[in-house]
Amino acid sequence: MENYNPLLVHQNSPKFITIGEIMLRLTPPNYEKIRVANTFEASYGGAEANIALALANLGVDSTFFSVVPNNSLGKSAVRMLRSNDVHCTPMILTTPEQTPSHRLGTYYLETGYGIRPSKVTYDRKHSAITEYDFSQVDLDALLDGYDWLHLSGITPALSPSLQDFILEALKKAKEKGITVSFDGNFRSKLWSWKEARDYCTKCLPYVDVLFGIEPYHLWKDEEDHSKGDWKDDIPFQPNFKEQDKIFRKFIERYPNLKCIARHVRYTLSGSENSLKAYMWYEGETYESRLFTFNILDRVGGGDAFASGLIYAMMHDYASMDMINFAVASSAIKHTIHGDANITDDVESILNLMNMNYDIKR
Repeated sequence: MENYNPLLVHQNSPKFITIGEIMLRLTPPNYEKIRVANTFEASYGGAEANIALALANLGVDSTFFSVVPNNSLGKSAVRMLRSNDVHCTPMILTTPEQTPSHRLGTYYLETGYGIRPSKVTYDRKHSAITEYDFSQVDLDALLDGYDWLHLSGITPALSPSLQDFILEALKKAKEKGITVSFDGNFRSKLWSWKEARDYCTKCLPYVDVLFGIEPYHLWKDEEDHSKGDWKDDIPFQPNFKEQDKIFRKFIERYPNLKCIARHVRYTLSGSENSLKAYMWYEGETYESRLFTFNILDRVGGGDAFASGLIYAMMHDYASMDMINFAVASSAIKHTIHGDANITDDVESILNLMNMNYDIKR
């Protein structure tokens, strides 16, 4: 690292806020399959919440905005966030009159092992956040005083009202001079390729830092209209030259982008993976080291990558340190139960990123 003391307490840390859904996660213990499980371990998570949790544990002033039911589940989710130093003052706890279904979204995780992959089953339809009337939210007041806003392609996929709200949040953030990061985070169980691409195309002009461009282009040309669910031929595991070409196409189309990053996963088994990443920053493409590790809990690995890069950018790391810190953050997350990278020791991430984790493939 250059000119960085990991033990130094940062004063005047940038203020971070993110918007999204937090869900109850239910997982059978000991790698059991759901169909034979008699007990479930309960925790909470969600893409944007995971990033707020990770940054808060690293000492960043982090706020999470969401809508949850005003019942024991909703209050428990908020309590978990607050116990990890995430500010929840803007959180909305709704009544049955405000959100008829009055429920917290849930998902079930069947953890993979060895050759058996993990499996996720969602139960989030008609959750409180999808039924809330966001016209009641004053976005100018919500975003006032923040330096960084993070959003993802998952939340707008939940309902038309959230699509409108997220797009307005992007516009308001740019009006206020807030740095905006956005993770495409495509989920085929929530919407189609075409729906995701069409919506993300509207978002990109307001984004500064872009994550998760694979495996489809987030822009749409006029000629794309007749192609239905056409997918661009972007490889899941590109080499440096292929990825550099993709990055430069994005920058040509969206010169407002200051940074683009994606991580690349190599699945050795359900219990062992390798990760590396590519990043475009200040006119150059960078390739991280390759990290290989055993998996305790894979969920949230992409969010840990994003939070690691956001942290490194906030603290002015050198370019190669930024991308290696992000991948190391993701690697460590895979050793932690739950959705989020609950690592409160920056030095442990720095130590990992400086080890030689390259392997021969």
